[in-house]
Amino acid sequence: MVSLKQKTLSTEISFQGKGLHTGLTSTMVLKPAPADSGIVFHRVDLGHDAFVKAMARNVSSTERSTTISEGQVSVSTVEHLMSAFSGMGVDNALVEIDNIEVPILDGSARYYVEAILESGLEEQSDDKRVITIPHVIEVRDEATGAYIKAIPSDEPSIDLTVDFGSEVLGIQSARWDGNTDYASEIAPCRTFVFFHEIEFLFQHNLVKGGDVDNAIVIVERPVTEEQVERLSSLFNMPRLAVNPNGYLNNLQLRFPDECGRHKLLDIIGDLALCGGRVKARIEAFKPGHSLNTRMANAIVDAISR
Repeated sequence: MVSLKQKTLSTEISFQGKGLHTGLTSTMVLKPAPADSGIVFHRVDLGHDAFVKAMARNVSSTERSTTISEGQVSVSTVEHLMSAFSGMGVDNALVEIDNIEVPILDGSARYYVEAILESGLEEQSDDKRVITIPHVIEVRDEATGAYIKAIPSDEPSIDLTVDFGSEVLGIQSARWDGNTDYASEIAPCRTFVFFHEIEFLFQHNLVKGGDVDNAIVIVERPVTEEQVERLSSLFNMPRLAVNPNGYLNNLQLRFPDECGRHKLLDIIGDLALCGGRVKARIEAFKPGHSLNTRMANAIVDAISR
């Protein structure tokens, strides 16, 4: 069996943008890193020693995104960037960021992937870390019926199904395996939110940076003129409109199952917190960040015994 080598970025890559939940603008620089260093975030606004390793054990919150912390140092909404690193085969990188939240950009991993492709990757001397799980691992949310199962396999894959009880979305399924072109089939898929959730999220100090340019807004139920006007005010935007397909502001989907594919993007990013390529067939039903990161921790626990 031929061993694949670790890879890092060939050049530095810079981004600037607002965070989805905080609304705060940050500048972020992705830098090459030595073999076996993994993905490490450096909060440069907090000093020279403010580092957080992108590891499952460091997950500190999964409320609508994934936050990692070490001590008093936190970085939030890491999942899209982690997904881009994993999907493009980046094993080692230093991420310098001057605020708490990773920029949301257009709500997908598209711009991260395009920049990584432009930068190119540098092969390193050490072999890639491959995680072989010793047995079937399953995590469940009994209240919702959601589950993720990891089954040992020489051919890694992820099969995912989402069901929000939504007439607009229906039941969507998505798949990743060795034949999937992550850059074109998964990375462009944007995050999404239901119209009726938005005011609640604003009231709970979330989605302060959300707008129709970085999230798909699904309008599930009949809405009043007053509700649309109030949402327009929250987004600080001109009058919004609902198209006949149930999406806000005449949005055009990039794929008919874009929302299902975005959940696939998320789980790839969250499972990257295991620290290597997991040799398993993953089956996921209604996954979210909490369940995803529980599975990442369960995998790490299983191989540590």
